[in-house]
Amino acid sequence: MKAIVVTEFGKPEVLKYVDLEIPTISAKQVLIKVVKASVNFADVKSRYGKKGEGQFPFIPGLDCAGTIEAVGSEVKHLKIGQRVAAFPIGGSYAEYVVANANLTYALPEAVNFDNAAACLTVSFLSYKLLADLARIEQGETVLIHSAAGGVGTTAIQMAKILGASKIIGTVGSELKKSFALDAGADHVICYESENFAEKVNQITDGKGVNIILDSVAGKISEQSMNCLAHYGRLVHFGNSSGEKGNFKTSELHSSCRSILGFSLGTTRKERPEILNETAKHVFRLLEERLLTIKIGHQFPIEEVANAHRLIESRRSTGKILLDVIR
Repeated sequence: MKAIVVTEFGKPEVLKYVDLEIPTISAKQVLIKVVKASVNFADVKSRYGKKGEGQFPFIPGLDCAGTIEAVGSEVKHLKIGQRVAAFPIGGSYAEYVVANANLTYALPEAVNFDNAAACLTVSFLSYKLLADLARIEQGETVLIHSAAGGVGTTAIQMAKILGASKIIGTVGSELKKSFALDAGADHVICYESENFAEKVNQITDGKGVNIILDSVAGKISEQSMNCLAHYGRLVHFGNSSGEKGNFKTSELHSSCRSILGFSLGTTRKERPEILNETAKHVFRLLEERLLTIKIGHQFPIEEVANAHRLIESRRSTGKILLDVIR
């Protein structure tokens, strides 16, 4: 089979298109023939070695969609030929991948491979952040950082679906504003040229927002506290800036505000079972066309280096997909 491997940490040039043996499965796993794989910012971090030391060579990638080629002896709810999306073991940038059955999800007929591959990380994450972590209530206001990216455009839609009355997005360049607006944001602020916290307070008549979704960290996280309403919840789920942010305890107790943390990666490893309910909600929303995954770019798998360059440049919008089988 063809696959993308990393043999050393570094720039996109370290991504190599090679021939590998088709992997084997254990009793509780499935073998998937991949049609589409998605590109996430976490893939860039793993390529640079920022997610911990790994053994070389390794296949990058978090999620994919395709058809089941083989089923382990203890797997009862999945079958050969079934269309699925999955979080595979050992990467998704390959023609064949192995996934644990409890992280493999059967697709409704109405959900195509593009949406399936694009949806897993961004939609599962958006739903968990808003519904389960922030516990969004009808009529609340939401601020979403990096609103033009894959998670951002999905979270904007999810917030609307779950009852938000006003959604404000931030982006890193003026060019990205239209993409967040097209996804449904009511206001979009460029934090490179504007003080986003001041602007948010103006938009909300000085009240601030009830929920902030923050994947940037650093100064953006710190400044976010300046526009978080009393009883508000800041949910931190990434550090794309590569910087650390600091919070003061005095910013929390008297204002009844909360800072919450979430990692989809940790959840996949330690509590995968809780994602089954998330999958049901997400696939229903896709099936009913209430949720649309914004796919901004697609590349053949052999051009994965260009996909990484694009996402790393911060010029990408929406999800980036790899065409594995064409």
